[in-house]
Amino acid sequence: MKTDPIKNEVVDFSEAPRSIVDIKKSYPDEWILLGNPVEDEYERTIAGIVLYHSPDKREVCYLGKSRIVGYKRTALFFNRVTPRREKRHVIASLFYPVNI
Repeated sequence: MKTDPIKNEVVDFSEAPRSIVDIKKSYPDEWILLGNPVEDEYERTIAGIVLYHSPDKREVCYLGKSRIVGYKRTALFFNRVTPRREKRHVIASLFYPVNI
């Protein structure tokens, strides 16, 4: 699925950190690049500045690279909202005809 990089630029870019709850509501099923992530005592990210987002991880890594200049730390995570599909296992069997 091809996404439009211009559309994924963060329009409401500000230097104020947003809470992780607000970020997750805004960008479901997307990779999110955060600048200066704030962590709690259990080292879980609780806030940060959204620098870039996209469903494609490569796009976030390559196009978001220019946005991380000037930040001491960054974080990248996937915000999964839809449940994963069950993996289907296919058992292949080969049939060799035997001439009698």
